[in-house]
Amino acid sequence: MKLQLLLKKARTAVRHFRKYGLASTAALVARRFRFLTGKAEIASLVDFDDVAAADWTRTPPWRADALAVDIQSRPMRVAWIMSPPGAESGGHQNIFRFIRVLEDHGHECTVFLYNVNGNMPNESSVKQMMARSEAYPDVAARILPYASTTGIGDGFDAVFATGWETAYPSYNDASRARRFYFIQDFEPMFYPVGSDSILAENTYRFGFHGITAGAWLAHTLRRDYGMETAHFDFAVDPATYSLTNTDARSAIFFYARPVTPRRAFELGVTVLTDFHRLMPDIDIHFAGWNTKDWKVPFPYVNHGSLQLSALNDLYNRCAGALVLSLSNLSLLPLELAAAGVRPVVNDGPNNRMVSDHPYISYVPPSPHAMAEALAETVRHPLTATELRAMSDSVRNFTWADSGTQFMRAFEEAMRG
Repeated sequence: MKLQLLLKKARTAVRHFRKYGLASTAALVARRFRFLTGKAEIASLVDFDDVAAADWTRTPPWRADALAVDIQSRPMRVAWIMSPPGAESGGHQNIFRFIRVLEDHGHECTVFLYNVNGNMPNESSVKQMMARSEAYPDVAARILPYASTTGIGDGFDAVFATGWETAYPSYNDASRARRFYFIQDFEPMFYPVGSDSILAENTYRFGFHGITAGAWLAHTLRRDYGMETAHFDFAVDPATYSLTNTDARSAIFFYARPVTPRRAFELGVTVLTDFHRLMPDIDIHFAGWNTKDWKVPFPYVNHGSLQLSALNDLYNRCAGALVLSLSNLSLLPLELAAAGVRPVVNDGPNNRMVSDHPYISYVPPSPHAMAEALAETVRHPLTATELRAMSDSVRNFTWADSGTQFMRAFEEAMRG
């Protein structure tokens, strides 16, 4: 019986690894396998020797002897420290989007993979995975393992931490490179109050220059931790998300990710249970994760995880969408609006400060209130003219503009 249970959990871990990569799988294993040899395992995404070495209460050498850089005289060499990427890791996909921005501006990037839980993937396997995915851009950057004994080496002008665990090797590295922090979410919220939450929070006190996804993070980190921050706005790729159906719609879409707590799957199912009671004949579509192993008390279509090219067709069949974001806003609301779908999102500064777009329905996170908001998208479907207006309203939110914002923040920090 124990062997069967272990085999089942091992298969779950393998599936998770294929979807999300090593770092996320390590966190999953840490949660589920606390007693591997009869003793409690101390498991985290970070090496605790790196934690102990990062005494952020003192001035680090890279700040005391800051590197002088003339960004106008030559291309910059930029290191990025990140956990190993997975095929469906949206955070990694976005990181590589901005690596590509730097490369398009003539700068040279190198990726260093930081992983303390398991085998390190090689450059070939990572690039093959990226090539198979529609969501990863092509980049010239080398992909190398990070080792604390050698660090990133000499000759780099800037180094980006990309997740809280990577901020520790970035802080400790012997390089004099300028320190940046590419921040896409408030990561202390990913954990219950405890060691990981405080270790994640401490990284905002490291003195890095933060470039954040959206204004809410920039505002919060400046206000609460005194970080120097700039932000880039969320955007939409019009080649991927567009209006193709101007007929009346009635279906509902749910961004269903039970493995990501901040996407509030259980709350979403509660909302949709109420919605189904209100409108039992309306089709409900789930996408984002294969939810066949979760009990859902109403009929729905389980699309699992879709390639980007399949999402637009699904969106164009729906009148409304439920997108729950308990930390930083998801990219989905603007992408849905581009396809003519009215997003229903839980209200709060974490979402509204990122995009206060008029076509996003911000609703208090009361299940019945959100269910009613979804029902309204079906009771009063938008006309063809209104659908075009919604889609056109996000046409100017381009990733090229976000890239310009990112480059402006990077260049100003390098000059400073």
